[in-house]
Amino acid sequence: MSVDLVVVGLGYVGLPLVYEAVHAGMSVRGYDVHQGVVDGLNGGVSHIDDLSDESVAGLVERGFSATSDPSVLAGASTIVICVPTPLGEDGGPDLSAVRAAVGDIARHLKAGQLVVLESTTYPGTTEDVVQPVFEARGLRAGRDFHLAFSPERIDPGNETFGAKNTPKVVGGVTPESTEAAAAFYGRVVDTVVRTKGSREAEMAKLLENTYRHINIALVNEMARFCHELNIDLWDVIDAAKTKPFGFQAFYPGPGVGGHCIPIDPNYLSYNVRARLGYPFRFVELAQEINATMPAYVVHRAQDILNEDGKALKGSTVLLLGVTYKPNIADQRESPAVPVAKHLADKGAVVTFHDPHVQTWHTNGSSVERVADLEEAVADADLVMLLQHHRDYDVNALGDAAKRFFDTRGVATDSDTVSRL
Repeated sequence: MSVDLVVVGLGYVGLPLVYEAVHAGMSVRGYDVHQGVVDGLNGGVSHIDDLSDESVAGLVERGFSATSDPSVLAGASTIVICVPTPLGEDGGPDLSAVRAAVGDIARHLKAGQLVVLESTTYPGTTEDVVQPVFEARGLRAGRDFHLAFSPERIDPGNETFGAKNTPKVVGGVTPESTEAAAAFYGRVVDTVVRTKGSREAEMAKLLENTYRHINIALVNEMARFCHELNIDLWDVIDAAKTKPFGFQAFYPGPGVGGHCIPIDPNYLSYNVRARLGYPFRFVELAQEINATMPAYVVHRAQDILNEDGKALKGSTVLLLGVTYKPNIADQRESPAVPVAKHLADKGAVVTFHDPHVQTWHTNGSSVERVADLEEAVADADLVMLLQHHRDYDVNALGDAAKRFFDTRGVATDSDTVSRL
């Protein structure tokens, strides 16, 4: 059966693309190696924050279906790869899912198809890793089939910008491939931005998140010495951002999380070291600062308890918000995990509450979720706000707590509230 599009990898990146393509009038199939994901989607059940069960059921009604059978790839006009690329044990990108997807596609690749890689990786992956596998079967990129890279820009939980209205960067391994990819995405998204080639498109994604990673590290380090100097950094940022040019506000926190900022800059740093033989010092310093924020937060928590003559060991610490960003259930790389580990290592009794998370595991064991938030806040020796979900009335929680540590700068200072 021929279809306009097959999306490989039906997670936070792949499913929003499916949604927009289906609503653009395309015939779309999904391919995923996880049978549970396939069965859930075919049954109208979503597993990501940005699409409801009703939205997925609507896709099925419009003809979308998912499969774990790679033969579906043979009938696609366009194939888009949206599989995860986590960090490997050596600090570089783990391309095992990409290589597996590319292998499946290569076995079914036909002349005239367009293949686009959206999975974040280091510059050169499309040309050096993907293209040779396809061309080993005798087809030539840019002549017999088209190959391009288009970085995903999905921001889970963003109610303003989604897959359709976020400009789509595309870069092919040949000019012809760039134009083929631009023509495809032009049917799906509002704005297409062409780069000179696939390497430029790959680097654009890394630049975006490296910029954020470094600036977050800057304010995280400032938070430390501003506390020592008795300077309210949150007030400083509010003042600085009134300048209408030359400044963009970034905010400190208990660490960085998610599928991009803690990971993507390391792809670039790894690639620079491996290919050029020297460090990307900005990235490595930023990583060092951001990675130590959970330990710093726990140190501050210890100091706050000491003010009441309490030791951290044996104290009950209630963590509010364990997802990596507000108002979603996504826990990938959440800094709440190392915070909880540091607290437990120092003997604290750790509990949590999150309106989006019912069960939470750290270091292989589950953490107790409190049933009654108000009661738990009143009973805890220290309440720590790690994520500011809209469900939380932070000032009311701060007033009700014995001690309240706000790592997000949203609570009003009081006798019981301390801010990062």
